[in-house]
Amino acid sequence: MAIQNPQEFVVQLLSNLRQGTERSVEFYRELSQLAWEPDVKEALEARAFISEKVLATQDQCFKLIGERPMTGNSRIHDIFVEDFRKEVAEIQNPAAKHLFILAKAIHLTHLRIAEYMALVATADITGHYGVGVLLESCLADNLAFVERTRRLVRNAVETRVATRMAA
Repeated sequence: MAIQNPQEFVVQLLSNLRQGTERSVEFYRELSQLAWEPDVKEALEARAFISEKVLATQDQCFKLIGERPMTGNSRIHDIFVEDFRKEVAEIQNPAAKHLFILAKAIHLTHLRIAEYMALVATADITGHYGVGVLLESCLADNLAFVERTRRLVRNAVETRVATRMAA
């Protein structure tokens, strides 16, 4: 679809973001099923829950701009998930698999963060300041998840190192 004006650009970006968020909910749930460590499982389930709430915020953005979501392009997400499934199936070591799951959760979240940053700037440019506020709250949720997940990775590595040092 040819984009004719900034408003259509906002709708396109927001539609892609919304579709990606919907698909991310499913992916975070899939990740949580693969995780056996309670802290990791809980964090991934919490991320899926927050992502569901974010969908309502994104829907409010559409209401504020008086538009409806368009069909988005999820090709990058589909490739990401397909590659993840292939790669995780090949990892035999439980600790490595666990770190891989966390790394991919962070990777996907960074993709969303980039989309939010672009959309916040676009919302400001087009005069949709309320939309910018809503999107920045979603961005903050994603940034918090990255930080919390980074701590889980650090703790897992520190625990592993401490176990080796004690042996």
